Amino acid sequence: MRKLKLQVQTTADGYMGGPNGEMDWMTFPWTDDVGAYIKNVMASVDTIVLGRNLAEGFIPVWANRTEADGEDQETIDWMNNTPKIVFSDTLTESPWPNTTIAGGDLTKTVTDLKSQPGGDLIVYGGATLAANLIAAELIDELHLFVNPTAIGTGLPVFAPGTYQPLRTVAATPFDCGITALHYAPKSA
Repeated sequence: MRKLKLQVQTTADGYMGGPNGEMDWMTFPWTDDVGAYIKNVMASVDTIVLGRNLAEGFIPVWANRTEADGEDQETIDWMNNTPKIVFSDTLTESPWPNTTIAGGDLTKTVTDLKSQPGGDLIVYGGATLAANLIAAELIDELHLFVNPTAIGTGLPVFAPGTYQPLRTVAATPFDCGITALHYAPKSA
């Protein structure tokens, strides 16, 4: 069965974005050790899963990225060529190439995707989709990139009232100050 991985940037106090989705708290530039970790996480992945709001920025940004933006061509190509599934209850067809729209029952759709043959799936967000996937206990691996900044309020990684025991797989500090916390559901 395919795994569903979550990889998100977060603040030290657990927010994926400010109250209006602000991301100005993220640590840049990343160091090479972050890139190596991400390539390792992506190695088994053949499908990207996104929420509609994130997809609207994510897909066009990667489509226009060049090495001048600080990304290597291999990563740019992987992001653009990897099939994407965008969860939306408002879109009926994809405005983006290589992208399928999924809606309806989140648990059923994700369970069906995980049971299909292929590599793993990775979720980069958005905040609502990630929190809903965690709350529904659909995530198999959580890779939280904790930035050394607290913002006090915003879009939480874990929705209020979510209770999911986790086990620590690894904690990896990077030279730029970010720490990757790799968790799995305690039942796994």
